[in-house]
Amino acid sequence: CKRKACLRNETRNNATKSIHVTEFEVKITDIKVFPTQVGNHSQFLVKVETDEGIYGWGEGGLANHDKAVAGVIEYFKGFLIGSDPLDRGAHWQRMYRGQYFEGSLILTAAMWAIAIALYDITGKALGVPVYQLLGGKQRDYVPAFATVTAPDGPQLIEDCQMLVEKGWTTIRRNLPLMPDGTGSSGGELYEPRESIASTAVWLTKVREALGPEPVLGIDIHHRFSVAEAASFAQKMPRGTLDFLEEPIRSESPEAYESLRTMTDIPFAIGEEFSSKWAFIPFIERGLTNFIRLDICNIGGFTEAMKVAGWAEAHYIDLMPHNPLGPICTAASVHLGAAVTNFGWLECRNSPTENLGRDDRDLFPQLLELEGSRYPVPTGPGLGIDVGEKFAAARGADPSPFNHLHRRDGSYTNW
Repeated sequence: CKRKACLRNETRNNATKSIHVTEFEVKITDIKVFPTQVGNHSQFLVKVETDEGIYGWGEGGLANHDKAVAGVIEYFKGFLIGSDPLDRGAHWQRMYRGQYFEGSLILTAAMWAIAIALYDITGKALGVPVYQLLGGKQRDYVPAFATVTAPDGPQLIEDCQMLVEKGWTTIRRNLPLMPDGTGSSGGELYEPRESIASTAVWLTKVREALGPEPVLGIDIHHRFSVAEAASFAQKMPRGTLDFLEEPIRSESPEAYESLRTMTDIPFAIGEEFSSKWAFIPFIERGLTNFIRLDICNIGGFTEAMKVAGWAEAHYIDLMPHNPLGPICTAASVHLGAAVTNFGWLECRNSPTENLGRDDRDLFPQLLELEGSRYPVPTGPGLGIDVGEKFAAARGADPSPFNHLHRRDGSYTNW
């Protein structure tokens, strides 16, 4: 498209010249969904196409509900096709407020995938990285943290030491469901009280081995009650942990208020929140110290920037949840580049995790991890592309649901 090429050239080489985006007359022509196997997980990829040949990629954060999310996107297509993709804020409002029952995760997962793709299109249209649409670059690279999955034992210490030797300064340990590391697949046994003591002992040993400098935390994944979380925290010397991630479920802010009185370990929560409203009590009441915002759940860049600014006003850093694939990673890096209050980005391709999420056939263009950080990209849009034929050929069925149970047969949180 000559008009597209001309606009991109003028944007790059003549920053003072007024460019009217509406001269594009670009319209959305299709929205395609790709439930795809990415590494060891199924991912929900979304492509938004336009009549100018510019397209954008997004990713939905609600795993294992692909058919339901695809159905919502089919509904959204009814009014998005034919509209201007650059009207990102208006489209967010249309999708969110266009039905009486607002804000369910099924609806918002579809919205967020589309919203991220619209920013990708806008960045490509203007010839600028997405972070330039968010206020510009705040940093040259986005620091990341690594996750250690080894069970309680010497290997846990060895893996953490290896990460520090390779330059990682922030390490998160996944909670082993049982002392021997079992219980991570569907239908497995989980008794919190049987794992609390062992995990506390080995985290204390990790801190002793690493010394005081590295940042050390653990992801509980909502599996504790208030009493169990307090007991776990109190079994370790003060200063062992720098953050306690998602120790209990977040439906009740009052439960977090109670837990806050029982431990002084900073909390990192919010990865499952689907709107800025869900963060209200946790930010305003001082119930979280790190914002575990997931850009594929929270509403794309439009909502993420609102939460980031709100958190900044309360001196809280972002620590984005990033469990999916390269599209979520790219979007999170652009967010991390644009906000001032940023801690670390979750990274699932560290030396202690080999999840196969950087497949070059599926993602011929992606953001590369360098050591323990992501350099901020300079190209237009998100800086990522997807091999559409590979994505279509790798259609994935939802992963089995995880149904953890106690010894008495009752079910508990995965």
